[in-house]
Amino acid sequence: MATPSLAGRLARLPTLTAAQLRSEYAALYGETTRSGNKAWLAKRVAWRMQRLAHGGLSPAALAKADELADGAELRLNPPPGHDPAAAPLDTPAGEGGDDLPRDPRLPAPGTVLTRPYKGTTVLVEVRRDGFLYRGELYSSLSAVATAATGSHLNGFRFFRLDKESA
Repeated sequence: MATPSLAGRLARLPTLTAAQLRSEYAALYGETTRSGNKAWLAKRVAWRMQRLAHGGLSPAALAKADELADGAELRLNPPPGHDPAAAPLDTPAGEGGDDLPRDPRLPAPGTVLTRPYKGTTVLVEVRRDGFLYRGELYSSLSAVATAATGSHLNGFRFFRLDKESA
């Protein structure tokens, strides 16, 4: 049986299931992916098929990309064995977490944000590990705003922290 043309292989990608696309991805890239996003998988598989058939970027484009990357090793997936869940995003107070980047719009930990809402006052304590609202710890101001209003809202806007202070 003859090998299907590149155009034929590309045309059949939208008909494949996510599992079939993951299999194609693994065959083309030599590594697996856990993504179940069919559109993303189809685009990545199509790009790799075309690259293998027609070649990659021009030497000038590769040189420019290398210049922009400044010699950094870029990956699409974490290295095998890397567990992002094992790396803490923040450390508790007193354990050297002061060097972590913090959104400049946020007030210092310990600050209590207040916001009148439908005849009540929403009170939220800013903490190093999140935001305390009604005895429950939330990871973002948006999660607090959603809990307080029942609708998804931008937390910085809800608490009026999105404007720069004069």
